[in-house]
Amino acid sequence: MRRATDPPAADEEQASCTSSEPLLKPDASGGDTSSHTTSTWWARSSRRDNDNHTRPKITPDCPRWMTARRDFYYDEKLMRGLKSRCCARLGLGTLIFLGLIQLITVLGGLLIVFVPDGIHRITDKWGQLGHIGQGLSSWPTDFSRGILPIPCHSHNDYWRRVPLYSAIEAGCISVEADVWLFREELYVGHSLASLTPNRTLASLYIDPLVQILEKQNPTTQFHPDGNVSQHGVFDTVPEQSLTLLVDFKTSGSALFPYVLSALEPLRSRGHLTYRNGTQTINRPITVIGTGNTPFSLVDSDLANPHHDIFFDAPLAAMWEGLPGETSTPAPKPESLVYGADIDASLPDGSASEREQQSASGDDMGQGMSGAAQSPDAYTSENSVYASVSFAQAIGHVLYGKLSDSQMNLIRGHIRGAHRRGLKARYWELPFWPIGLRDYVWDVLVKEGVDLLNVDDLKGATKTDWGSKTGWWS
Repeated sequence: MRRATDPPAADEEQASCTSSEPLLKPDASGGDTSSHTTSTWWARSSRRDNDNHTRPKITPDCPRWMTARRDFYYDEKLMRGLKSRCCARLGLGTLIFLGLIQLITVLGGLLIVFVPDGIHRITDKWGQLGHIGQGLSSWPTDFSRGILPIPCHSHNDYWRRVPLYSAIEAGCISVEADVWLFREELYVGHSLASLTPNRTLASLYIDPLVQILEKQNPTTQFHPDGNVSQHGVFDTVPEQSLTLLVDFKTSGSALFPYVLSALEPLRSRGHLTYRNGTQTINRPITVIGTGNTPFSLVDSDLANPHHDIFFDAPLAAMWEGLPGETSTPAPKPESLVYGADIDASLPDGSASEREQQSASGDDMGQGMSGAAQSPDAYTSENSVYASVSFAQAIGHVLYGKLSDSQMNLIRGHIRGAHRRGLKARYWELPFWPIGLRDYVWDVLVKEGVDLLNVDDLKGATKTDWGSKTGWWS
């Protein structure tokens, strides 16, 4: 048994040191310190912490070093809690401040919308009855106001919800109509199954173009002869001609005179581009025959007396290397099937049959019906476009990039077409993935192709696809 004079044991010393009292005691009146009205918020927070954490009492039996260590521990924990709360409140205050700024900005924008200033009140009400500019908001030729023409071709235009007008609205300078001859009527459609009695070349294209051009060339006291200046469909560039690419689907030789006759409403009003023997006279509408259109009839003074139907020449046959370059790329079999080359590729005994088909203008496809014996026969006197299928002449784009040989083909095609005064066009371009399509478009435009064959009008005219660096971007 321990005597009273013996020093306390270690566990007793520890017990005496762990006995504690609150760091902040209630006031003399017995009230809680948190009730003091003079305390600040951080002081009140400190008191709440001290209610939960107590410091050891200093007693004669407790070593001073142990008391100091406990004080340091509790003070450090108290400060950490205080800093955490300060940061949280600072962050919350910042968010509230930024939210107020955003709210003020939105309210300011709404104020401008509902309470416009002077200039906005004028522009919003311009031309309306009882406001500034009454009767001045339109003019006779505002059909295509604000539309800028761009070098794109509306492929299979008749498929669109609004044929012709959708292409003009997008700014396309060329539209395509697939034409079929049945019972002396010209129907428009992609296949036999899609034909309907009311969708004809006249109803979808000829008659609307006549109406548009009559509106663009009004007869007024300032303009007594509406056909003198011959404004085209685009009010922003009146001299821009709109190309009507007529794709002959049935027999070309049978179809040709009917197409020639169907164009009379445009011809009689002086709207068709034509060749006068020495030069091409540009007019609001330029008609080009493609598909089974026979070149022999287009180039004939008898079959095409007005010389207002032009030809879509075979681009693949026009490949040319650089000056001094003797080697040619190895083309795909489809890419140079033309004229004498066709005869050489046919089995024995087929050459004479091919000559008979060519001479009669039978259905040989784009650029091949009634074909000339030399690509130099296609000039600006009888042709406007030089076209070919991209898939057949250039091939697939492997690994997302055109190869050197494919680029050589493209450059040679464009070089040969331009030397003959023709506009190069590729059809059957890749359309998916979208990035790959945009990449091919970008390459063709940069290489100098004259017309972009498109199905997606919005993608071609509204999207900044030219800024892409590769099909993956």
